[in-house]
Amino acid sequence: MKYKRILLKLSGEALMGNRQYGIDPERLSEYALDIKEITELGVEVAIVIGGGNIFRGVAGAMQGMDRVQGDHMGMLATVINGLALQNALEDKGIKTRLQTAIKINEVAEPFIRRKAMSHLNKGRVVIFGGGTGNPYFTTDSAAVLRAIEIEADVILKGTRVDGIYSADPEKDSTAVKFDHISFKDVLLKGLKVMDTTAFTLSQENELPIIVFDMNKKGNLLKVVSGESIGTEVNV
Repeated sequence: MKYKRILLKLSGEALMGNRQYGIDPERLSEYALDIKEITELGVEVAIVIGGGNIFRGVAGAMQGMDRVQGDHMGMLATVINGLALQNALEDKGIKTRLQTAIKINEVAEPFIRRKAMSHLNKGRVVIFGGGTGNPYFTTDSAAVLRAIEIEADVILKGTRVDGIYSADPEKDSTAVKFDHISFKDVLLKGLKVMDTTAFTLSQENELPIIVFDMNKKGNLLKVVSGESIGTEVNV
């Protein structure tokens, strides 16, 4: 395996499958099987998951809700998704721990860096819920922050698109896909990879990001094996 320890970033919307909202058990099961495949090969896996399939703080703010209150609701949505993913993984026989940035001791451990790294060293999958624990920060920012803290080799951003394009491939048929691109070029071209705060943090710490299609069976294994799947953003 090219990577020993990874941080897998999944959007909440990815859990919807073909539904309009909520969680699709079939999609969860597919993800769990893909993750099991790489853990059995010795890859240490941490996961950050969004909550957009349940609630987005920004959307709530646009409708007149207090932004801080909305973001706290979004954090709780990520915990719900984390619990669902934990259940799917454990159904496949994978030992997991759910850690949250906000204290919900009855359902998850609080995030403690040393504990998280200990779990990873023991082969457990660690799911980080609750974002960073602070309003105004996205789960992209949480993913980069946690990846740096646990000393991950790479951030794998699983999406429904097979990489980074010069334009939205779903809207522009002339869009060109990049196999490799530098942090600098992403900024110069104004490409959307992550929000600016998350992207800058990744750039400053020289932590590579690979954007790939998580919904295609076997892609996760190919990425951690070092195959050229998706788009790699590096220095």
